[in-house]
Amino acid sequence: MPVFKWDVLKQRNYDWWIQRFKKNMELFDVVRLDHFRAFADYWEVPATETTAKQGVWKPGPGVDLFITAQKELGSLPFIAEDLGDINDAVYEVRDAFDLPGMKVLQFTFGNDIDTSVYSPHNYNENAIVYTGTHDNNTTIGWFKEQPHDNKERINKYIGKKASEQNIHFELARLAYASVAKTAIIPVQDLLALDETARMNTPSKGKNNWSWRLLPAQLNKEAEDILIEWTQLYNRK
Repeated sequence: MPVFKWDVLKQRNYDWWIQRFKKNMELFDVVRLDHFRAFADYWEVPATETTAKQGVWKPGPGVDLFITAQKELGSLPFIAEDLGDINDAVYEVRDAFDLPGMKVLQFTFGNDIDTSVYSPHNYNENAIVYTGTHDNNTTIGWFKEQPHDNKERINKYIGKKASEQNIHFELARLAYASVAKTAIIPVQDLLALDETARMNTPSKGKNNWSWRLLPAQLNKEAEDILIEWTQLYNRK
């Protein structure tokens, strides 16, 4: 995508961004800021390049944009998509405005499970936890692809043998039981759907965004378990 002229936007008090924020806040209660890291720094590639390999890191607007936004908008009902290759500068911008970050349970079970920011025991309350997002496989599809070591760590973490029959349930329950203030479960995981129900595969050019929830596919069993978890884990 074209690079923003941040120096020009700063001179104009970020008017384009303020208008964009305002419109989204009219439509939604909470707005997720995609690719949040670019507010701290971003990868700039010359237009003549055919790949993204040859580029340089450039500083983003940092806190300055959000100071202006706070003056213009008051509260900032934003979620920071702080996923991927993140550095301290990204966290500094996020935390300066108490924006919740994202925790994805599918990222938890590598060999850094003890220290990973995606492990529930490392969460703080100001976070949004997901089993997976629109860019991930369904939890059952994801589980099928996990190496043996990851599956062993899953077993230890949930305290039982994980399988294709229960992994969606166990990760969803972990999300609800965590201290993160909001838990989001993709409906595919709620309904125990496999990889054929995947929403999107990043970098894949075809056959994305084609899955649809069918009439009557949501059932009482799904409703009952959400009610049970909401009450049990005080998510009211």
